[in-house]
Amino acid sequence: MQPNEINEILNRPVSQELLARDLTRLAYVAKDGTPRNVPIGFSWNGAQIVMCTPKNAPKLPALRDNPMVALTIDTEVHPPRILLIRGRAELDVVDGIPDEFMEANNTYEMTPEQRVEWEAEVHSLYDGMVRIVVTPTWAKLIDFETTLPSAVEELVRRREERRGA
Repeated sequence: MQPNEINEILNRPVSQELLARDLTRLAYVAKDGTPRNVPIGFSWNGAQIVMCTPKNAPKLPALRDNPMVALTIDTEVHPPRILLIRGRAELDVVDGIPDEFMEANNTYEMTPEQRVEWEAEVHSLYDGMVRIVVTPTWAKLIDFETTLPSAVEELVRRREERRGA
């Protein structure tokens, strides 16, 4: 997929709404060769998905061995809106708490007092984190209005051919 095609998909209004959400599902291949799919907070910087994780997270050795990942960002309403992204994870070990970690948790409902307590807990727990940075190399938006899953698109095409449309 060409970068201009990826950008066109990611710049659609529905994609932008999805990229403003809190959680994505990160799929990768674990060290034992089996698939994993974990929910993780993220932020979108306009070009990359950035996720933050503890330096001792089990996913990190797996991502070092095989950095190819898939992400799903979706809604829980009907019809669902789904943004699928594939890319290569780059790992960036940082001291302290990355800004993206705090941004990814901005939309959780907390009172100001809860937010202060949460931030204090975060700062006392982590001496650093790993930023997992994914630049999209492939993207697909499924909104069930203008785009469908490829298998459903094929079924629609076949039905139209049977009807002589």
